[in-house]
Parts: sequence; C-alpha cells; structure tokens
Amino acid sequence: MFSVGLLFFSLTFLGYFPVYSTSAGHLRNMDSLIRAVKQVEEANPGLSPLALVRALRRIAGHDDAMTVHFLGTSHIFTDSAGLETAILNTSSFSFFDKAIHHIVTDNGEERGVVLAPDGTTVALAPLMLGIEAGLNAWTERTTPAPGLFSLTLGRTLGLTFLSLQDFPASYRLGPNGCWDNVEYPKMFKLYYTPTLATSAVLSGGMDGLVLGNHLSNLPKSEALPPLSDILTGYYLFDLQVGQGLDGETDKISPKRRQLSRMILEPLDLQNEVMETLKLVWKLEKTEWIAFDTGIGQAVKEGLKSLYAGIGTALRSYPDVSGEQSLTKVPRSLSLCLWITCLSITPTPPPLPACPSLTAPGT
Repeated sequence: MFSVGLLFFSLTFLGYFPVYSTSAGHLRNMDSLIRAVKQVEEANPGLSPLALVRALRRIAGHDDAMTVHFLGTSHIFTDSAGLETAILNTSSFSFFDKAIHHIVTDNGEERGVVLAPDGTTVALAPLMLGIEAGLNAWTERTTPAPGLFSLTLGRTLGLTFLSLQDFPASYRLGPNGCWDNVEYPKMFKLYYTPTLATSAVLSGGMDGLVLGNHLSNLPKSEALPPLSDILTGYYLFDLQVGQGLDGETDKISPKRRQLSRMILEPLDLQNEVMETLKLVWKLEKTEWIAFDTGIGQAVKEGLKSLYAGIGTALRSYPDVSGEQSLTKVPRSLSLCLWITCLSITPTPPPLPACPSLTAPGT
C-alpha cells in the first residue's frame, strides 16, 4: 500500500499521469526542433541561448520546486521578458508547446520526445534542463554546474527506484518503444507499461548531462554559441569519409553512454541519488517518506540496472556505432519493423501492440 501511494505521488510530481489528447501535426524529430529554434533566433537577433531555454521552460510549464531551486523561476528573468510573446507569434509555438512537455498517454504513446538522427528517441525536458543548468553555471561562473545531475538524471532515477521498490529491478527502468515512421515520425508508442525513467527520458537525461557539463566548462573568454548550434553540433554532426565513431573526439550523440560514464564514474551515485531525493522531500514537504527503511536498498538495486550499459531500458536498441547505426534503417520501414518488438523477460503488463509492423505497400 505504501508503494502505491509513493507511485501516485511520484507520477503526480512529475506530471506523468496519462491524458487524452490528439497527436501534434509537426514531425517529432530533432531536425524539426532545431529548425524551430533557428526560426526564433532569426526573429530575435542577439538572443542569448540562456534566455531562449528559459523561455522554452516557461512555455513547457517546467517550474516545479526542484527546477526553481536550482535555476530560478523562468518568468522572473528580464533577459527573457517578452521572448515568450515573440515565440507565441511564430508558427513554431505549436511545436514547442507539445514537444517539450513530457507525458505518457493512456494508450502508451510517449510525448515530449523526438527522434534523433542517431536513431535514439530523446525526451526534450531533461535535455533542456541540462543545457540550461550548464549555461547558467557558465554565466554565474560556478562549476560544476549546480543541480546538473539532479535535474537530468538524479530526480528521475530516485523517484522511479522509490516508487517501484517492491518490483524486480528489471521493472524499474524503461521501456523503449517504436515510431510509426522513421521518415515522418509523429507517434512513439512504448512497448509496455512505463516507469518514470523511460528509455527516452534516460537518453535525454544523459544528453542534458553531457551538454550541460560541456557548456559549464567552456572558456569564459568565448561567447556562448546559439542554442541551435549547440544542438546541431551534438546531433547533426558530420563524419568524414572513412572516419568511425571511435576516432571522433567531439561530443556527439552516438557517444552519449561513453561520455556519461566519464562524468558519472567519479561520483558516488548512491549518495547523489539519495541527496536528490532528500531535496525533493524537503521542497515538497514530504520528509516523512525518508522513514521508509527500504529506500537505500531500492536505490542500490536500481543503480545496478543503470550501470549495466547505463540502463537496462536502453538495451532495446543496439549501440549506435559503426554499421549498427539506426541511420541505416530503410527509410520506408518503421523502427518497430526493423528491430521488431523485442521480447522482454520477465514480461511486464502489455500495452497495445506497436504500430506499423508491416512495411507500407506490403
């Protein structure tokens, strides 16, 4: 009974309750996001990347207690005053409005996620929070970036481990899912009943961690790049002919696991997650949860799943490297068809079957 109450609290806290709504008309891929960001930047010359991510946070309604604790309330910053109105007056608003706010619908559709060119599905909320934390740290001259781990991964991991502590560790992360169409992605459906830490949320958290850490350590003598350039450099990179990912030294999305490990390995993750949970309880005035003596063990067991390739939930897709890259998927096929809906053992309660399990025209 205790776990059910905690699950209700956790889902409510993060806004993960299933809802009814219609699918957005925009393509849900990283190219669309970057184009929308560029449109806003071109309409507002001299716009700083920090002002833009703050405005996007306000549009998405991500002013929860922990975010405000580390980053401040989005609407109080004068550098983003009026920018939200400018975004409202562009055609990109309808994209931002639906693309950044993360939800899972009652029929298993995950929203607030986009398909990246490397084949990974990425949740935009933790990505943007990580970028904002890094930009804010660079501006304030504070490194490491305050709250970076908590905002990108720590809170999500802590709450999912806590809410599902009575379930086997294999149930506490994930799942992955599949797109209706690779070329024109509009709907992403999960393989089975979601945890708070879906594969897309973990991938977005890792990307936010990597980019936030990178931005916070940029030389203070250099101007910050526009947000569109930050995203382009990480997701829309160009490999030279004959060059493999192993020889690529830049921070690029297919190397998110390796780059995340480099940041996380020096940390005591057990302590970091527990400290994040304590802050959540303090800010939400729910310190009574700390009296549950099983929390530490639940976090320890959950982190074992995370260590295994940085998340069991990420195993549904192959590592994006060399010839395994999902950019090799035939463009006429859905990701569901190409990788099939992998069998999960043990099998969690099923959601509706993945869409488009046959190629168009067959």
